[in-house]
Amino acid sequence: MSIQWNTPKQRLSPHAVNLWRISAIIWNVIGFLILAVLLILDSIYGWKTWIGWIFWGVTAISVLYAVWDIFIQPSWLYKHWYYDVNEEFLQLKRGALTKVHQIIPMAKVQSVTTNQGPLMRKYGLYSVSVGTMGSSHEIPALPEEVALALRHQIASYARINEVDE
Repeated sequence: MSIQWNTPKQRLSPHAVNLWRISAIIWNVIGFLILAVLLILDSIYGWKTWIGWIFWGVTAISVLYAVWDIFIQPSWLYKHWYYDVNEEFLQLKRGALTKVHQIIPMAKVQSVTTNQGPLMRKYGLYSVSVGTMGSSHEIPALPEEVALALRHQIASYARINEVDE
């Protein structure tokens, strides 16, 4: 007997795309600043020629990666990220090239938390982390009311008692 799984239908917040783009911009700027410092040091100290070529090669690859990371990847992530929850299972489905469909039994859920960093706060978003014995699973970029309701719903289904902090 095989179980038929319904494809998850719940989506992340559309603001996730902007959040991921801003995050990518920040990390890429940091990377380019480090490369710029290395290139300046190379020109000041006249390191071996091949070191400069390596730095320029890394810079060229980094430019291509930055285009992917800032303009293409966030839209793909959003377009291919779904989740669903019911009394028995939490389903996470993501990926365009490498598709991942995770099914987490509620009986295995040990903890559920919401997280919000400074960039997420700007958009009123939270991520929901679900902990099991062996791993942790995250649903990123949900609106506050959805994330808090989902945390409560998963905790209820998994029979996790809330602890006041």
